[in-house]
Amino acid sequence: MTETHRIEVHGTVQGVGFRPHVFRVATTLGIRGDVRNVGGHVVITATGSHEVLADFQRTVRDDAPRHARIDGITVTALRGNTAADRFVVRESGFGSGPRDVPPDLVSCAACVAELFDPDDRRYRYPFTNCAECGPRATIVESLPYDRSRTAMRDFPVCDECAAEYRDPDDRRFHAEPVACPDCGPHLRWHDGAVRAAALTAAVEVVASGGVVAIKGIGGYQLVCDADDEVAVHRLRTVKQRPSKPFAVMVAGLDDARRLSAVTSADERALCSAAAPIVLLPRLPGAPLSAAVAPGLPEVGVFLPTSPLHHLLLADLGRPLVVTSGNVGGEPIVTSDRRALRTLGPLVDGVLSHDRAIVLRHDDSVVRAGRLVRRARGHAPGTLPLPSAAPVPLLALGAQLKHTTALAIGGRAVLGPHTGDLEDAETYAAFERTAEALCRWYDVEPGFCAHDQHPGYLSTRHAARHWPRERRVPVQHHHAHVAATAAEHGVRGRFLGVAYDGLGFGDDGTLWGGEVLLATYRGFRRMARFGRAPLPGGAAAVRHPSRMALGYLLGAEDFGAPAPPLDLLPEQRDREIVRRMIARRVNSPLASSAGRLFDAAASALGLCQDNSYEGEAAVLLEAAATGHPDGKALEWALHRRDDLWVYDPVPTLADLLTAGGPPGVLAARFHTTVAEVTAALVEKVSDATGVHTVCLGGGVFQNRRLTDAVVRGLDALGYEVHVGERVPVNDGGIAYGQAAVAAARLAGR
Repeated sequence: MTETHRIEVHGTVQGVGFRPHVFRVATTLGIRGDVRNVGGHVVITATGSHEVLADFQRTVRDDAPRHARIDGITVTALRGNTAADRFVVRESGFGSGPRDVPPDLVSCAACVAELFDPDDRRYRYPFTNCAECGPRATIVESLPYDRSRTAMRDFPVCDECAAEYRDPDDRRFHAEPVACPDCGPHLRWHDGAVRAAALTAAVEVVASGGVVAIKGIGGYQLVCDADDEVAVHRLRTVKQRPSKPFAVMVAGLDDARRLSAVTSADERALCSAAAPIVLLPRLPGAPLSAAVAPGLPEVGVFLPTSPLHHLLLADLGRPLVVTSGNVGGEPIVTSDRRALRTLGPLVDGVLSHDRAIVLRHDDSVVRAGRLVRRARGHAPGTLPLPSAAPVPLLALGAQLKHTTALAIGGRAVLGPHTGDLEDAETYAAFERTAEALCRWYDVEPGFCAHDQHPGYLSTRHAARHWPRERRVPVQHHHAHVAATAAEHGVRGRFLGVAYDGLGFGDDGTLWGGEVLLATYRGFRRMARFGRAPLPGGAAAVRHPSRMALGYLLGAEDFGAPAPPLDLLPEQRDREIVRRMIARRVNSPLASSAGRLFDAAASALGLCQDNSYEGEAAVLLEAAATGHPDGKALEWALHRRDDLWVYDPVPTLADLLTAGGPPGVLAARFHTTVAEVTAALVEKVSDATGVHTVCLGGGVFQNRRLTDAVVRGLDALGYEVHVGERVPVNDGGIAYGQAAVAAARLAGR
């Protein structure tokens, strides 16, 4: 007795070889019917015996392709049997329902083998791909995922590629971006050379110490020899990036181990389909210019992300700096014309190609197993929502490290990192990303969630495009800790520890060192760091020396004497800053953990001026590397306005008077903040009975601090969570906003 079932499979099931997988399972089991992409999911019609259909469904689910993710399977019994006499892959159809856009996938081993096989027709072809690898999110315009709705529609397949596409035994069976030298994209050098000659020209420039702009998967990249001091310094000049570390690309794991200490966890991250930049301890004597990551014990390392990168590394035989193709905080360049106009005059050559980039994706970054930047290979990606959004909603994120999220039902789609919205090009990229998310997932959001800071451009965007009744403002630090809680499926009340630079508080002041009693729908502030003025406002963020003066001259008074100013390093504008603080001119108060780290770095002489966001804190952590935790510096808690408040003045006074090497004192400072955190959590937990703690905010990018806080709270019996798949910095704010807004709307 045969039956016919309609089987709908939802999740990441397009662009990952799922239809070929279904075809092969059905053919092996003798099932008749068909499979096709519909909207954003896969629909199967299958006829067979009850037992065989059960085996079919189980095998389709359990043996799914490694890049697939199945969120749900719906089975409906149909009357009668299919008229088909075999199983086929049908043309795609349009439809509604949950959908996923697959992230870009790095080259698989089989494609890399072809790339270097002189007898293969794709020998040294820089756009080799198959159903298991290749560009996805960066070329998709709409779903269902078919060639005609991607940037590959401009490249009609040749007869040989078409035969592979139709062959069930070929790994390019229904691989939409399939291409070869006869029908696919080709390289182009700025002077007109094409194909192999273009690549040769780029290789020769880098080998001779030059800098080249290369069109990668999600945008242009700037490339030079990572061990060439002159080339790396020149690249810093080109990018207007005096000290922020560069990432280094190597050919394989053996090369990575020559640069860094690589753990098994690091190896898994490096070799994953996302191939992120992984921050690793740099080995002494590693063949890298000191200018790659000046003053830092870590270096960002990653493996080739495309066939083009494999070829470059093979031809050059050395580690390469491969960094975002942009200048001075602008977004990564994706347009060929813009690359020639803005990057061309700054570099020694531009290597482009004729496949368009639909949506820019920078490289993802991982540290200690936690995402620091969620982009290529990880975005777009779906994450769970504790409360399903009753209507689609768009979360607009914050201002720095910007991302956008789209909430649909019980999940949120977090888009790729775009950057700092103050830059006009980045703001335009944000608008394009938001539009792309809505187009891909075929929804019209009914609400938007946004930060409460009135000056954020994302907030202004909400006010300009959405009526007040359709806007859901979410406090910055609530979004931080809600993102961590939502990622880990926390239910009920939790304690949120939010440490970052600055965020607009409910009381109109700037927050950044907070302990909240929270649910997804709301929160209550329970503890904070002591306040200090930011002399010059945003200028204090750029100049940690101003924050040191702010704490010593104007910190919230709890009775502790401030140390004398002559203990601080020399500062060129000390008298001006002193007058600003005394007269309260452009010196807003902030309870910020991030600004306290700035003050400590300045006090120890490590950093007086930030050349990039968070540099002082990065150098403070770097200085502590290799030193034991040490005894905590002085610290004190006080009760004020029904809040527990940490007074940082005794800590800074001890830091300045204790004596000892800066690295030892930096380590003791980290120990102090970890002890303070545990004490604040204990005070709040004792008052509320809540024992689940979620850490959020950019300060928790600091591995030393995060590990110390987690150890300390774990030893006290708390259940502690920190962001892993979602960045703890502002790159996770949009996801937190989506979780909060969905919960509020669901509770109406």
